[in-house]
Amino acid sequence: MTPKISQEAIDLHDSYTHGQIPRREFLERLALVCGGVAASAVVLPFLEVNYAQASMIDEKDKRLDFKDVAIGENKGYWVFPKGKDPKKLAAVVIIHENKGLQPHIKDVARRMALEGFAVLAPDVIAAGTPADPDKAKEVMALVSPEKALQIFKTSCDKARELSNGKLGALGFCWGGAMSNQLAIHAEKLLAAVPFYGMQPRVEDVSKIQAPLMLHYGEKDERINKGIADFEAALKKYQKSYELFIYPGAQHAFHNDTAGDRYNADAAKLAWKRSVDFLKKHLEA
Repeated sequence: MTPKISQEAIDLHDSYTHGQIPRREFLERLALVCGGVAASAVVLPFLEVNYAQASMIDEKDKRLDFKDVAIGENKGYWVFPKGKDPKKLAAVVIIHENKGLQPHIKDVARRMALEGFAVLAPDVIAAGTPADPDKAKEVMALVSPEKALQIFKTSCDKARELSNGKLGALGFCWGGAMSNQLAIHAEKLLAAVPFYGMQPRVEDVSKIQAPLMLHYGEKDERINKGIADFEAALKKYQKSYELFIYPGAQHAFHNDTAGDRYNADAAKLAWKRSVDFLKKHLEA
């Protein structure tokens, strides 16, 4: 049975996940919120990711072709429908969260490929993402935002080279923020879909080149603080965008490995909207 998890516990985990507090402090404060160490030990598995649950689409699904590709010093996971020539397909770059290219993101890439796209999921960690999410987060913290943006711009160039040249980007959390940055900096990007991503600086909004579809969870207070100013700037500069806030949804609501934060209804709706949006802009 799933225990009742308070919003305070979820917010604490979000602060830890995004580097605002260390793990030891997170565990100590979680114990206080839950009323003791034993109670917090029951709650913890329902807050943390479980990559054993990562595969909606099997990694050897016979409907798909897969391979690793080089992106400068980095690598990417390239997947497309079997029997299709990727040079005749539009491409989507899938950008991972702040724990690197974990199994869940590869699974999302497979889901998108089954929608008829050629998909590239780059790994911002040149040596490859460690299996331990906490270790991956530590390594990712060593990659500067400028370096990460360059890696993903190069990834966009690679995806365009391997496909018919029509390109969109979709990212989650840290990758959502990076999707916003690609909309500003990546030439010839035709659509960007950030999920609960940190908004760009207001002064950079005028430089946005691609239509946006923005997804947010109603209870994601940390990220949602930036929505009003971002939307005001999008309207000021007459940028093309769609913005959705999902009632009752948390940060990471789309991540089906994220325990109690996953919201199946919101995830399903946001995914359908995203696929339709990408098809509209990439297959026209």
